[in-house]
Amino acid sequence: MRLNFIGAARTVTGSCFLAETGEEKFLVDCGMFQGAKRIRELNYEEFPFNPAEIDFVLLTHAHIDHCGLLPKLVKNGFKGKIYATKSTASLVGVMLPDSAHIQESDAQIMNRKGQRRGEEPIEPLYLLDDVKDTLNHLQTVNYNEQIQISDTVSVTYRDAGHILGSAILELVVKENDKSAKIVFSGDLGQPDQPILRNPAIISGADFLVTESTYGDRVHQFYDKETALLELINDTMDRGGNLIIPAFAVGRTQTLLYHLYNLHKAGRLDNDIPIILDSPLAIAATRVFMENSHEFDEEAVKLLQNGKIPDFPQLKIFASAVESRSLNTAESSAIIISASGMADAGRVLHHLKHNLWRPESTVLFVGYQAEGSLGRRLIDGIKRVRVLGEEVAVKAKIESLDGFSAHADANQIIEWASHIKDPLPAKVFIVHGETPSAESLKDLFDKKLGIEAYIPFRGDTVKIGGRASEIIQSTIKSVSVEMEMEEILRDFDSDYRQMRKRILQLVVHQPKLLEPMIKAIAKARKYIKKVFSSYNI
Repeated sequence: MRLNFIGAARTVTGSCFLAETGEEKFLVDCGMFQGAKRIRELNYEEFPFNPAEIDFVLLTHAHIDHCGLLPKLVKNGFKGKIYATKSTASLVGVMLPDSAHIQESDAQIMNRKGQRRGEEPIEPLYLLDDVKDTLNHLQTVNYNEQIQISDTVSVTYRDAGHILGSAILELVVKENDKSAKIVFSGDLGQPDQPILRNPAIISGADFLVTESTYGDRVHQFYDKETALLELINDTMDRGGNLIIPAFAVGRTQTLLYHLYNLHKAGRLDNDIPIILDSPLAIAATRVFMENSHEFDEEAVKLLQNGKIPDFPQLKIFASAVESRSLNTAESSAIIISASGMADAGRVLHHLKHNLWRPESTVLFVGYQAEGSLGRRLIDGIKRVRVLGEEVAVKAKIESLDGFSAHADANQIIEWASHIKDPLPAKVFIVHGETPSAESLKDLFDKKLGIEAYIPFRGDTVKIGGRASEIIQSTIKSVSVEMEMEEILRDFDSDYRQMRKRILQLVVHQPKLLEPMIKAIAKARKYIKKVFSSYNI
C-alpha cells in the first residue's frame, strides 16, 4: 500500500491522506485548509489525484478542516461512499451547508473587488447543491464494529473523545499475502474532559499516523470554571463585553456546560446575559443534545432533559437582526460566537465593535492556526483589519488553553504507550506545525523508542507488512515555505535584538567596534564553511 500525505503535513489543517492498494484508492478525510492566506489558497488548487478514481472516503470527524473539501471532491467526480459515525454524519449535515454559504459569500465579495480591478470572476469552491449531493454519499457506521469495505480493506471506528462522533480509525489492509494495521488517531481528545468519553485505547498497530497540534505543549491543570468566572467578573466590573470566539462544534458546547455548572452552583450572577450568537453553533448544539448516548456519565446526569441547557442568563440569537443589536447594547454581556479562530462569521462584527474598547475582553479557548486573526491577537498585534476597517487593539486579549479539545504532548504519548501488541514499526506525525511535530517526534524516540517521521505535503510512504519506504514527492510543499518564513522571522527578531545590543555596547565603548567587526567576519566564514560541507 502507498500512503500519500495530501494535507495536514507540517500544518494543522487540510486533513487528507490518500491510500492506494493494488485494488483500490481511498481517502482518510478531505478537509479544508485554514489559517494564513497562502494556506487557504491551497483549497483552490486541483486535487493531486483524480476524484473519480477514489473508491471511498473514511471520515474521522466533522470539523471543517477534516470534511470541508468533500463537496469539492463530489463536484469533481467522486461517486463512492463516505463512511462516518452517525453523530459525525449529523454534524456534517449542518457544517457543510454553512461552509457552502461562506464559499458563495466570499466569492461574491472577491468578485466585487476584482470587477473594479478588471479581473475575471472566480467560482466558489462549491455550492449548496454540491453539499446536498455530498450528503447523499454518507454511510453511517457504529463505534467498535469492524466494517469489511472490500476484500483488502477493513476498518473499525473507535471513540477519539475529541468532539461528538470523532473517531480513531483502525485500518487493516491485506495485500500480496501481507497484512498491515494502520491506526489514524484523527484529532485526539483530552482524557477526563466534560461531556465526552475518554479516547479509546488501541491495543496494537503496525503503523501509527498521529496528530501533533499540541505536540510541544503540556496543558495546565487548573480550575477552569474559576478561571473563566474570574475573567467574566473582571470584564463585567470594567463595563465591557466578554467576546469568546468559539468553534461551533465542540468548544461551544463545552463552554455552555461549564457556564451551566457555574449557574447551578450559584456562582454566576444571573443578571449577566450569555448570548449564543451563531446559527451554526445553535444547530450543532441541538445535534449534541440529540446524541447524549455518547456523553460521559457526569454529563448525562447534568443534562438529563436532552435539550440545550436552560438557564435564565442564556439567550439564543439566531437572526442577524438580533446579532446586530448587540453592537449598540449599553449593558455588558458574554457573547459566544463563531468562528473559533476569528477568521469568519458573526464574531468578526463583535470584534470590530469591541477590540478598540479597553473595558472589553476577547477570550480564546482553542487552538489558533498560524496566520489566523486569533493567532495574531494572541501574539500581541496592536492594530488589525476587521471587515475592511482598521481597528486598534485595546481590549484585553486572554486565552485559556485548558479548554482545548486536543490532547497535549504527554497525553498523546500516554495514549500511544498502550499500542504495543504489536508496537508500531513507525509513527507518522501530522496535524501540527513543525515545532510541535518535532517536539513530539523526540518524545516518541525518548519515551517509547519508536522511530517517527514528519512528512511534508506530497510525501508518499510505501507500506508492506511492517516494512515502510519513504518516497519523496515532487508536489510543491507549502509547509517547507512556511518553515522557511518561520526561520527568517525568528532570525529577523534575533537580528533586531542583536543589533540593539551591539549599538548599546559600541555607543558606550567605541573601542569595541573593531573587535566586533572581526567577530562578525569570523562568524561569516564559519557559516560559509558549514554550507560548503553540505555542498551548498
